[in-house]
Amino acid sequence: MQQSKSVKITAIVLAAIVALTLIIVLSTTVFANAATVKVGSRGTVVKTIQTKLKRWGYYTGSVDGVFGAKTKSAVQLFQRKNGLTADGIVGSATAKAMGVTLSGSNTNTSSNNNTTASGLSNSDLYLLSCCIYGEARGESYTGKVAVAAVILNRVKSSSFPNSISGVIYQSGAFTCVSDGQINLGTNDECTRAAQDALNGWDPSGGALYYFNPATATSKWIWSRPQLITIGKHIFCL
Repeated sequence: MQQSKSVKITAIVLAAIVALTLIIVLSTTVFANAATVKVGSRGTVVKTIQTKLKRWGYYTGSVDGVFGAKTKSAVQLFQRKNGLTADGIVGSATAKAMGVTLSGSNTNTSSNNNTTASGLSNSDLYLLSCCIYGEARGESYTGKVAVAAVILNRVKSSSFPNSISGVIYQSGAFTCVSDGQINLGTNDECTRAAQDALNGWDPSGGALYYFNPATATSKWIWSRPQLITIGKHIFCL
């Protein structure tokens, strides 16, 4: 009888130890489908984050779905660039800025919001994407982002107007404004390209101008230092 009681007590103790171990493991392991993603997280969401950060030039490690020190550093760089708290944790605000959806958090930008995740008004984001559509809808995705980057580089430059609308509607600046194609609207890909440029991806290498050598009539544009050719466009300073 005493032995049977001892066996029961031992079984209870072992069960308690197993339960406690599971609680500790679950509480210290961060899964990539949680409301926050940080060091220790794994999964497809981490791969998405790494892919975006690598595309934008923040991350140089492997896209392996493992949130380690390199991924944290890349997230911190992204956060500083976008005016976010640089804690290396992808919570709702950082995920929203990246365009990443986390389980348990609403990271989608509502069409009723006045501003985007990057602090840009929805009207400016729409105008930027319309300009991409008008200027580069036949180009690759990288080519579309590069056109958006040129517009944003001009906004930052003291040689141009300091707003997206000012840059786009500057007299003679863009063919799509001159011929009315700016009013054709846009599509999802051009909107994504605009957001990627806002998030820091600049395939143009810091260009302030671009032109199509097959149609350019200005001798002046050929005199600009050329940086890179993407599709039909040459990007230059």
